Amino acid sequence: MLKFVLQKKCKFNHKSMGLKGSKMYSIFTGTCPVCHTGEMYKTHNAYKFSETLEMHERCLHCNTKFKIEPSFFYGAMYVSYAVGVAVAVAAFIIAYFFIGLNRLHTFFVITGALVALLPFILRISRNIWINMFFKFDEGKV
Repeated sequence: MLKFVLQKKCKFNHKSMGLKGSKMYSIFTGTCPVCHTGEMYKTHNAYKFSETLEMHERCLHCNTKFKIEPSFFYGAMYVSYAVGVAVAVAAFIIAYFFIGLNRLHTFFVITGALVALLPFILRISRNIWINMFFKFDEGKV
C-alpha cells in the first residue's frame, strides 16, 4: 500500500508543474500548440526516417489546421539552422573544453552529433516555428 501511495505522490504531472499552457510544453512534447493535447506527428518515433516529418492535417482534439498555407514549414529551415548551430556549439564545448579532444576529433564529434540528432532537430524546428504563429487556448483543452 505504501509503495502505491508513494508512486501516486511522486508521479510527474505536467499540469501540476505549470508546464501545460506554455510554448515550451508544446515544443518539447510535439503536441498541438492550441490545445496541448492532440499529437502533431503521426508517429512518436522521430527516427523512423520515412515518417519523421509526417504530420496530421489537423489536430485530432481541437481540429486546428497545422499547415496554415502552402509551404508554411519552409520557414522552419531558418529555425533548424539556429538549432543546428546551438547543437554544434554545445558539442564543441563538451568535446574540446571538457573532454580535451584535439580539433580534428572535435570536428568528428560535432559532425556525429549533428547527424545523430538530425530527426530531433527537424521536429524541434517545426515545433518552434508553428508555436510562433499559434497561441494556447485554455477553452480548447
